[in-house]
Amino acid sequence: MGRKGMGYLALRSDDPETSELIDSDIKELKIAAKRLISDATKLGGLGFGTAFLKWVASLAAIYLLILDRTNWRTNMLTSLLIPYIFFSLPSVLFNLLRGEVGRWIAFVAVVLRLFFPRHFPDWLEMPGSLILLLVVAPNLFAHTLKDSWVGVLICLLIGCYLLQEHIRASGGFRNSFTQSHGISNTLGIILLLVYPVWALVLHFI
Repeated sequence: MGRKGMGYLALRSDDPETSELIDSDIKELKIAAKRLISDATKLGGLGFGTAFLKWVASLAAIYLLILDRTNWRTNMLTSLLIPYIFFSLPSVLFNLLRGEVGRWIAFVAVVLRLFFPRHFPDWLEMPGSLILLLVVAPNLFAHTLKDSWVGVLICLLIGCYLLQEHIRASGGFRNSFTQSHGISNTLGIILLLVYPVWALVLHFI
């Protein structure tokens, strides 16, 4: 009985149809593995693109904030750059400034503002406000909203508002590129829109 069973198995393994079925299954597994690797690579690339654009957007907002504190005096609500930076700041910097480092910076800023106001220049008010916001913001804003599409939508609304106000103050879209510091300011504001648009597209597709 044992020899007959062994012979039957040998015949089944030598059957051409069985071999073809095994080969087709192996090919399907290879195709599925290739698709899985390809999809994972694409998702990794999209994630890297989002992180890179978040860095670009944060740097652009900081750049515009510096311009506003120095030689780009306008009637726009450039204080909106503070919540924009709050919601778009990369996690590495956000966690660093929200921790002990940020607390010390906020403590020094408050002490200087209260007891040594002459040594606290006006251009430090907005950065100081940003540090205070990062330190004292409730977890609802610091984690729940910041890490959701709501925070991204807030960034998009702020960017759209600043762009249309900048174009209106410049006297038109064309003039926004021809005035003094026009190109750098306009490009900086446009960069504010790239990250939230990209993040929202990835969220809803």
